[in-house]
Amino acid sequence: MTDPTAPLPRIRLRPKAQARAIRHGFPWVYADELVLDRRSRALAGGSLAVLEDAEREPLGLVTVNPASKIVARMLDRDPQASIDADWLRVRLERALELRARLYPQPYYRMVHAEADGLPGIVIDRFGDAAVIQPNAAWAEARIEMLADTLISLTGVKVLVKNGTGRARTLEGLAEETVVLRGRIDAPVQVPMNGATYLADLTGGQKTGLFYDQRPNHAFAASLASGARVLDVFSHVGGFALAALAGGAESALAVDSSAPALELAVEGARASGVAARFETRRGDAFTTLEALGAEQARFDLVVCDPPAFAPNRQALEAGLRAYERIARLAAPLVGRGGFLVLCSCSHAVDLAAFRTACTRGIGRGGRAGQLLHTGFAGPDHPQLPQLAESGYLKALFYRLD
Repeated sequence: MTDPTAPLPRIRLRPKAQARAIRHGFPWVYADELVLDRRSRALAGGSLAVLEDAEREPLGLVTVNPASKIVARMLDRDPQASIDADWLRVRLERALELRARLYPQPYYRMVHAEADGLPGIVIDRFGDAAVIQPNAAWAEARIEMLADTLISLTGVKVLVKNGTGRARTLEGLAEETVVLRGRIDAPVQVPMNGATYLADLTGGQKTGLFYDQRPNHAFAASLASGARVLDVFSHVGGFALAALAGGAESALAVDSSAPALELAVEGARASGVAARFETRRGDAFTTLEALGAEQARFDLVVCDPPAFAPNRQALEAGLRAYERIARLAAPLVGRGGFLVLCSCSHAVDLAAFRTACTRGIGRGGRAGQLLHTGFAGPDHPQLPQLAESGYLKALFYRLD
């Protein structure tokens, strides 16, 4: 084992690297910004090191993973900090205090990675259960310490590790989902915006539910009284259940995943709105085209797709996909109705997304007002220096 009293290794920025950005809060250091010699390249993923600028002045304590494009992630501005259970507890307590102030019930994103000072760590809480995504090597190496500290602080009885996704692949980590503490045999009920959702914590997408859309669900619900609603890429009921709770006349949920739609149906039953809820399984683009051919019309149409542009290389293709979604969805909206278009692609900025959507609406033969722009809820805070933390965008149009 590593001697905790031994001095930490040091890694150094290249002379032209942006030390100022690091000093001003940017949390990542890329491989091409560092002097990487044989010793630093040999460091195990998740190791700790002191980051220095080109003049060998310490910038802070970082976690290192030479196998990742992001070689170093800032943990603490104090290069003498000890990354132990007490350090973790302070960070988790700070995150928990914010969420407890924001929400009366313990259903929220409790830790949002770098924005909560815990790089690569996502924790979603579902009452007495929680799901951890350790998406960085340092978190994976300390998963038991993290689990013990989280349980001690929150008292959750079930703890799931969701070790899947692109972020872990980029870190060179294996994919696995395991129950770390307790036992879970069924989906968890989650009350949100007047509806009840069913979250599959071990087999669903991400952690089982998308808390980030909560305020956008609520705004859509405020438009939904008496409306016929179409929710495309619905997952477990997303916008549809919130709209029904808000008084919608009916809602049709479209998704390619049969298990997700089954959970949506269960959520509709638990919410007491099953009689007004229908599902349709299929590819979103194909289904939108089919609904257009059927001359179907809705008062509120929502399209909340997965990330079409997960990185810069996929940006142009992603923007074309967002434009196509808007083009196919716009004709389905009745006159004076509403179209909601969402993007969770951090590589697509708001201006580019708005341009693609507005162009698609025009190509669909429609025009209208941009009524509202929504973002992720406050349990998904942004780190101002890190654009990637502000990934979610939702555009609400009223069409003529």
